[in-house]
Amino acid sequence: MDARGAVVWRNRALMLFDRITVPVAVCDVYGAVLLANPAMAAECGTTPGRLRGRNVLELFSPREAGQVERIAQALRLRHRSRYQVSVRWPSPGGGERYGELTADPVSDTADDTPALLVMLRVLGERPPQAEPPVRVSPTEARILALLARGATTARAARETGLTPDGVTYHLRRLSARWNAANRTELVARAYAFGVLAPGVWPPRPGGGPSGAGEP
Repeated sequence: MDARGAVVWRNRALMLFDRITVPVAVCDVYGAVLLANPAMAAECGTTPGRLRGRNVLELFSPREAGQVERIAQALRLRHRSRYQVSVRWPSPGGGERYGELTADPVSDTADDTPALLVMLRVLGERPPQAEPPVRVSPTEARILALLARGATTARAARETGLTPDGVTYHLRRLSARWNAANRTELVARAYAFGVLAPGVWPPRPGGGPSGAGEP
């Protein structure tokens, strides 16, 4: 095949490589990414060009360190078997995915240092763990219970021994902490987080994250 024909076939191969829906990358023998298709880049939350030069085992953490050492030893001995590594990695949605990396040594001749054709098989995903809400102080919990009863700022101040400005201060802190747009959302979050006891009237602090609040 002449040089022009080789270029044509190379371009066709790259087009096919980009259209494969399976995450695929070509790495050097040390694991540095030389080429990645869009599906592989999507698993890493980036673009193919930004993956170039990254180590595949930094992108996908091996679940068993011994697997990697065995593969590295086999490659040093120029064994040309197919290798599989169980890996996990952060998913674009914020959880953690797990699966297998399959590496096939490839080269033009048996004497050449092989590159690695790496394919990723996604086996499953663990959803992100919900972060616990910031704990509230007993005073904040009591203010929230009063709000749930329909108390005004002035009444909440009288019931808690604070000034109206003091009540407003606590409410602003809670709104910023929980990203609540108004008092209705504050009360709703207080029930969702367990700060207020569900199913009781009048509303009262529950057994959730209260009682050890910030100064």
